[in-house]
Amino acid sequence: MIGLIDGNNFFVSCERVFNRRLVGRPVAVLSNNDGCCVSRSNEFKALGIPMGTPYYQLKSREASGELAFCSSNYELYGDLSNRIVSILREEALDVEQYSIDEAFITPPSPEVLGNGEPSPVSRSPYLAYGRRLRSKILRWVGIPCGVGFAPTKTLAKIANHIAKKGPDGVFLLPDDPTEILASLPVGEVWGVGRRLPAKLRAMRIHTARDLRDAPDTTLRAIGGVTLVRTALELRGVPCREERDYDADPDSVSCSRSFGTPATTREAIEESVASFAAQAATKLRRHGLLASGCNIYAQLFASGGGGDFIGRTVTFPAPTDATNEMLRAIRREVGALYVENVRYRKTGVVFFGLEKPGTLQQLDLFSSDPHFPFPISRSPSSLYKAVDAINARYGKGKVFSAAEGIGPRSWQMKREKLSKRPTTRWDELMTVR
Repeated sequence: MIGLIDGNNFFVSCERVFNRRLVGRPVAVLSNNDGCCVSRSNEFKALGIPMGTPYYQLKSREASGELAFCSSNYELYGDLSNRIVSILREEALDVEQYSIDEAFITPPSPEVLGNGEPSPVSRSPYLAYGRRLRSKILRWVGIPCGVGFAPTKTLAKIANHIAKKGPDGVFLLPDDPTEILASLPVGEVWGVGRRLPAKLRAMRIHTARDLRDAPDTTLRAIGGVTLVRTALELRGVPCREERDYDADPDSVSCSRSFGTPATTREAIEESVASFAAQAATKLRRHGLLASGCNIYAQLFASGGGGDFIGRTVTFPAPTDATNEMLRAIRREVGALYVENVRYRKTGVVFFGLEKPGTLQQLDLFSSDPHFPFPISRSPSSLYKAVDAINARYGKGKVFSAAEGIGPRSWQMKREKLSKRPTTRWDELMTVR
């Protein structure tokens, strides 16, 4: 049995934990630069305002007090997500975090949940377990969740969708889910992309039940082996490979769209340095060194998108020290700037990641004392101290001058940003 725990309207729910005035009101969380709605409360959805609606179209309704908006507060959302996962790790045999607001779990066996009752007697222990889990998350973290149980991940997604609409937020898919699958449009099945529904309907495959019962040869011709695996999951056969979300990444990146289009070389250099520093912090969190990075800038286009200008930078030796990275990047970042051009965003992607102590081939004529048995260096002691200071006193308390020491007009616009009371000492809630 597989369980799926999914936070209801997660970003909005996180905002409501520390701002009770938002409870019961139509609330939406906005995307980067306060662009459009990316998370909506049930009250907001009831007004018929679709996901992705631009904020500027709703400003008048905000001014009248009908709607409320918040800027994306990723630091808060990430911390509350980690707290939920820590609860799941205590209560489940295994946890696979799928996204910031979703996690698959392996619950204890029915015998354990049912105090020794054999599993054929009843499947209800899963429902009681799900209610207890949901209640604990709501009480300890403050986030309402949907909890769905089914034999496969694809079916668990469907069970979770039903759970969110139920009175207690928990649903156990029946042994024969045919009736449920027959009422679910094929386009809403997890794993069916945007382009496939039209092809499936052309083959008279309209519902999840039709997809489940379709011949494998037909499905393979339409969507390849991936679609066949989705159908097998609907039949109760687990086919989705487990992903290790805690595994070391192949690359580490950081990029942001500017609050207002950038036009100066200084803005490009400062933003690239800032994003490199943030990516380097992620790199050290994983205990990795980078061999080099790609830096890029995207030009502003009125219709969206825009061309990219990029450069590849190779470090003299794999490193996690921000100052060494910025020294290497400084030689190339000027190539990103073109006069009389507006820029939409910049970004940095570190590649060639490896653990400290990894054997590597250096220059034949290198004066490195480790040669002919070269190994990559140890993590930077300086930035270990910098990360500790920033963790204790707040993000950005210690930073490189290359990131800019004055107003940063290129920074992402977040005019409605809430406080971060779980991760910032200076933003703790005050009880009066």
